[in-house]
Amino acid sequence: MSERTAPRASGGQSSTGAKTPVEPDTGSRAPLTERIQATLSNAATEHRANAVAGTGQPSRRTAKTPGKAPRRARLRLTRIDPWSVMKTSFLLSVAFGVVTFVAVFMVWSVLGAAGVWDSINATVASVVEGDSNSSGFDVTNYLGMGRVLGFTLLVSIIDVILLTAIATLTAFLYNMAAALLGGIEVTLAEDER
Repeated sequence: MSERTAPRASGGQSSTGAKTPVEPDTGSRAPLTERIQATLSNAATEHRANAVAGTGQPSRRTAKTPGKAPRRARLRLTRIDPWSVMKTSFLLSVAFGVVTFVAVFMVWSVLGAAGVWDSINATVASVVEGDSNSSGFDVTNYLGMGRVLGFTLLVSIIDVILLTAIATLTAFLYNMAAALLGGIEVTLAEDER
């Protein structure tokens, strides 16, 4: 039997030092509901014991207990699921495309309301025709709202496809590199409050 399923000796203690009830050795594994109930009751007992032991201390952790360092865990990121990376990158790139489209629409609307296009038309007409101002040039024929928004939509769609593909390919490449080198090592620590 593994350590997890091995019955505990009588009067055994858990890793926190609290007494745990002894499970009788029935020769077969208990049903799942009974194991869950036993685990929950053990956790509740330990919680009550910790609550009783900590009643003399203030409710907020303002004073740091001397000599007790925060727990640290060294973990290694060995695999990234490409499917989840693809879904996430697709969603984020669609959001980025919508933001780009709305931003270009707002900028072009503000430029039109500010009279920038009329100023450009007047400047081009004065340069080309001189003082007669009879030029038929209109900058909005070349940089109109419809053309700019159509180009922005096309760029946004290409951006969604490329970003999704690149992120998914990066996940595959990371998995291959992690299989060879072991992955990225991360150290996690509890907050010191």
